[in-house]
Amino acid sequence: MSEDLFESLKRRYPHGHPEFIPLLLHAAKLHSDKNHDYAKGGNPLGNFERVARILGLYPDLPLHEPVVVMLVYMLKQIDAVLWGFSSKIEQKVEGPIDRLNDVLVYAGIAICALKDKQTRPEDKA
Repeated sequence: MSEDLFESLKRRYPHGHPEFIPLLLHAAKLHSDKNHDYAKGGNPLGNFERVARILGLYPDLPLHEPVVVMLVYMLKQIDAVLWGFSSKIEQKVEGPIDRLNDVLVYAGIAICALKDKQTRPEDKA
């Protein structure tokens, strides 16, 4: 974090909690680094827009279902991997192996949730 920026913000906004400005600066860096990985070379909201377009193919998708949420999270990670390959991005936060490990975990959890649903009649409704 730039000390000049921190001091400037502290002088301009002196009445907040002392940890708030460092928190905001950390969030700005994290957002920038993650957005580099999700959208470098494209729209800063590109990951959300691409995933939304894909989800638009399923107009009756029950987004309130936990397994569907897991699949949406997987889709977000898969899109990030594909965008990285497509745009030849050297990721700053998570590379393709980390993202695909997330996909692997989400897929495993989704399988467990679906098996639970098969064995509990009250969840089938």
